[in-house]
Amino acid sequence: MLILILLGVVMIGALCTLAYMLATYALPFMVGLTAARFAYDIGAGVIGAGFVGLVAAVAAFGVLVFLFCTLRSPVLRFIIILAFVLPSAVAGYYLVHGIAREAVPSEVWRQIFCVIGGIAIGVSAWLRLASPVNVADVRFSRTNAVHHT
Repeated sequence: MLILILLGVVMIGALCTLAYMLATYALPFMVGLTAARFAYDIGAGVIGAGFVGLVAAVAAFGVLVFLFCTLRSPVLRFIIILAFVLPSAVAGYYLVHGIAREAVPSEVWRQIFCVIGGIAIGVSAWLRLASPVNVADVRFSRTNAVHHT
């Protein structure tokens, strides 16, 4: 019994680490999944729908990162960060709900854990997106690339 409890704790830790690493990609994943389901529903087949979903996810991520890097208005950057953070928080909520559904018998405590998990994953996505970029490193890498060619 003790081994199962320890295995559950390790599994929760591994899933939380995975969720932290993938939190910023929840929005592009959801866009890609929606595009793939739409393509499959109109008759694209499994491979075609997978390709459409992959292209849509990469395009959504590229457009949002481009907008985030080029926009200087703090309000617009905040809106783009929220576009990434809100799906991440929802994904974190449901990740914890999937684990807590089997482990926590009380509905109240299950919801408390789910909300805390959603907030934690949303905050981790926020911090990963809002981390400052050292402009000197970017300029140095660009001048090196130009200098060596």
